[in-house]
Amino acid sequence: MSTHEVTNQVPAPTARDTAADPALYEALHREGAGWAEAEVRALGLRAWEEPAQEWGRLANEHEPILRSHDRHGHRIDEVEFHPAWHELMTVAVEHGLHASPWREDRPGAHVARAAKLYAWSQVEAGHMCPISMTYASVPALRVQPELAELYEPLLASRRYDFGLREPSGKLGLIAGMSMTEKQGGSDVRTNTTRAVPSADGSYRLTGHKWFTSAPMSDLFLTLAQAPGGLSCFLVPRVLPDGSRNTFHLMRLKDKLGNRSNASAEIEYEGAYARLIGAEGQGVRTIVTMVNATRLDCVIGAACGMRVGAVRAAHHAAHRRAFGAALIDQPLMRNVLADLVIESEAATTVALRLAGAGDRALRGDAGEAAFRRIAVAVSKYWVCKRGPAHAAEALECLGGNGYVEESGLPRLYREAPLVSIWEGSGNVAALDALRAMAREPACVDAFFAEVDSAAGADHRLDEAVAALRKELADPNDAQFRARRIVETMAVVLQGALLVRAASPAADAFCATRLAREGGHAFGTLPAGTDTGALLSRVREE
Repeated sequence: MSTHEVTNQVPAPTARDTAADPALYEALHREGAGWAEAEVRALGLRAWEEPAQEWGRLANEHEPILRSHDRHGHRIDEVEFHPAWHELMTVAVEHGLHASPWREDRPGAHVARAAKLYAWSQVEAGHMCPISMTYASVPALRVQPELAELYEPLLASRRYDFGLREPSGKLGLIAGMSMTEKQGGSDVRTNTTRAVPSADGSYRLTGHKWFTSAPMSDLFLTLAQAPGGLSCFLVPRVLPDGSRNTFHLMRLKDKLGNRSNASAEIEYEGAYARLIGAEGQGVRTIVTMVNATRLDCVIGAACGMRVGAVRAAHHAAHRRAFGAALIDQPLMRNVLADLVIESEAATTVALRLAGAGDRALRGDAGEAAFRRIAVAVSKYWVCKRGPAHAAEALECLGGNGYVEESGLPRLYREAPLVSIWEGSGNVAALDALRAMAREPACVDAFFAEVDSAAGADHRLDEAVAALRKELADPNDAQFRARRIVETMAVVLQGALLVRAASPAADAFCATRLAREGGHAFGTLPAGTDTGALLSRVREE
């Protein structure tokens, strides 16, 4: 036998689409955006095609390069991207994954956008950063109507127009956000960047920002200390006269993952800026942007789990060991089914949050209250589960999963980001406590949501009762914050799965609520219908 004869290796997946996810389509219809199914499916098919998959690989292997000066010594502050990055961005913008839902007066527009984001970002997660920030910039800009009138149509345009040029002369704009500074990080109230008013009503900003993602965006929302306190500003990269704003790129960050996306340290050196909202209201203004990107963090985590579960199941279906296909061996079926359960729970809650946001924007106060608390608890827990899920999916491939060509190392490196972005675990947990203390209506809305599944599963009922008792105890709330918020998130997921009659509901309630499983994936109790669960990730 030739030593180079290849056997028992896993073939490439057959043609399919990244949106071929029953949990996604079921949620899409429940949340009032069934009308978008055809477009979601078309984008999912495009995501699985060879060009898109290759763009994702190339954008990560050929990382952005900072060009601070031209060959003559003039400062240019530009970042050079591989063409694959621009291909990915073009598709995302053309399909409205950025700000276009804000201009579509149709119920379910934001749910449809969430589903398309879920389908397309399975190709490559890094370029979702500027897409998400552009989406989130619109509600913050609307605090200042004249700025929204000027920029919102271009932010919502379905034309990707890369390059530093005067914004009004472009076919479409991308927005970024620049908040944290080296001395404070998440404690943005300690920012030292100064904002000095000018006679024409604008401001001049001077300071150093520690982390600014997608620095080649056209507009940035940023925080700075004005005479009236910490305030929110809009900073364009190019001024109305065509000259460059004094917005200098100091270096690009060398990150664990998210390698395709440039993240920079920047300096404002008297940079031109426009005030958004009132002086001293900067945190209140920019929180509207943060809340929108937090939803995208949940969607991103759910997307990563889906990729991991599908790739692990595909490998197990085509790999043989000890005389049988891996997927037919009981312990591997336990692991894979458990990965599917976590994936479905994440997808279901992500789309529910998108639906709540959509209805809140249309004036539903109850949905707004529910969204306020549910985004915070889900941001904490779903994003926290991502790295463990990615590690287990990688392990299903064994040594092959540890090899870069499998794609699983990129998934693993990317997984922690959404748990850190827009408030790491402690920030999200404490924000949930703050919301419950300041806005009691959101607690009522949360329990109205989970109580709608009352009586359907005794384990869920018992978990809800225990949660009420937990919340009634005010002692050491901050010390217990993670446990409280984790319980809320898991109870919410359980209620949503039970109401949706998901194949994952029974095993989820058994393991995540009644604690009949272990701490690792693959510890489902005997009798779990693994066949029904694995059918959700198997190729047709």
